[in-house]
Amino acid sequence: QVQLVESGGGLVQPGGSLRLSCAASGDIIKIYDMDWYRQAPGKQRELVAHITTDGRTNYRDSVKGRFTISRDNAKNTVYLRMNSLKPEDTAVYYCNVDLAYYCSGAVCRNNDYWSQGTQVTVSS
Repeated sequence: QVQLVESGGGLVQPGGSLRLSCAASGDIIKIYDMDWYRQAPGKQRELVAHITTDGRTNYRDSVKGRFTISRDNAKNTVYLRMNSLKPEDTAVYYCNVDLAYYCSGAVCRNNDYWSQGTQVTVSS
């Protein structure tokens, strides 16, 4: 069994910064790509940032230059550093991972494993 636990969300003023963390635990064999998504009220969930196993990254245009995704493979953790936050960044943020893990003595693969989400609110 695998768990994804997020931390770091909260309320911040426009122009402020936050760092989100998402730690995977359990019978993990390997974590492949890791993503951050967000969903604002009344809107569809959208991909914010992506990082591959070897550290290559991609971002949606609206966060380029402000957000940085990184990972610590030894800790099975992905981070999202968010600077110069804007009210339009307000959303529930989720991490999503592609991983292999032990399940009932076998090796299982799940390329769509989601965290529970953390609220980020940017407001004065």
